[in-house]
Amino acid sequence: MTHPSRIFSGIKPTGHLTLGNYLGALRRWAREDQYAAESLFCVVDLHALTVEHDPARVRRLSRQAAGLLLAAGLDPEVCTVFVQSHVDEHARLSYLLECVASDGEMRRMIQYKEKSARAQRGGQGVRLSLLTYPVLMAADILAYRATEVPVGEDQAQHVELTRDLAVRFNQRYGHVFAVPKATLPAVAARVMDLQDPATKMGKSHDATAGIVYLLDEPEAVARKVRRAVTDSEPGVSYDREARPGVANLLEILATCTGKEPEVLAASYEGIGALKADTAEAVVELLRPVRERHAEISADPSYVDGVLRAGAARARELARPTVDAAYAAIGLLPPA
Repeated sequence: MTHPSRIFSGIKPTGHLTLGNYLGALRRWAREDQYAAESLFCVVDLHALTVEHDPARVRRLSRQAAGLLLAAGLDPEVCTVFVQSHVDEHARLSYLLECVASDGEMRRMIQYKEKSARAQRGGQGVRLSLLTYPVLMAADILAYRATEVPVGEDQAQHVELTRDLAVRFNQRYGHVFAVPKATLPAVAARVMDLQDPATKMGKSHDATAGIVYLLDEPEAVARKVRRAVTDSEPGVSYDREARPGVANLLEILATCTGKEPEVLAASYEGIGALKADTAEAVVELLRPVRERHAEISADPSYVDGVLRAGAARARELARPTVDAAYAAIGLLPPA
């Protein structure tokens, strides 16, 4: 059975969105993905509950993330923008897929290993949802019969799990789901922390000096880039292994300018000039996003309307698929 091309991706409201989120995902969603096929972009707020959290902060960040999706260029006349918890089908399907997944599969997930170890080191318990959230992620995708999932490298393993669960369900219970594929960005799939270039620029990190947030003031953006950790070697060269800090700056500048990192490296004699140009490029890249977000934030009813219409459209797409999965797996339909 063939399915129409459909794109699904989401962003988790666990912190303020960063330059890494923009270059790795949002910009591509706005420039390419929303026009390439029927597409849905979701604030995956249920995923924010897998760790200790402040309920008011999750609500605030969910609204901010929705505003930033729109500010980045997602057009609700072209694509569907919504909040995960507004569409019950995500949770409905997640339990069915838990009945198809295995405990061993969940425990092999790299992010579970890393996050559970971090929680235990901090003296915190590990929530069961941290173990099972890749199944919820699979439900997010499979509910819409999505065929493509634009993700960063760190999420590719979860899309592989989604494919496995779709194939297994279809073989056991009848063909219900499309089997999606992950699509990875060509460059800057992982923007690294400016103070710790071995670590991805994450929105939920405690140390923020190396993280450029989309809503940072231009002066703060420029200061963070100028203070980026590099090395003491003379000149500029592109070598991810030997010179990760310099490589990170070159990759950021490359995504801002459309040039190759190796080509850019050859045009600089010193790190100072590279930092100055990268700072200016990032400030200009983010300026229209900040300005549009300010406009959107001034009219809360606009975001509410987009999310209400988006949830209605998402529900319309997901419900027939999830109802078919309930019937296929053996559940009695309501009278």
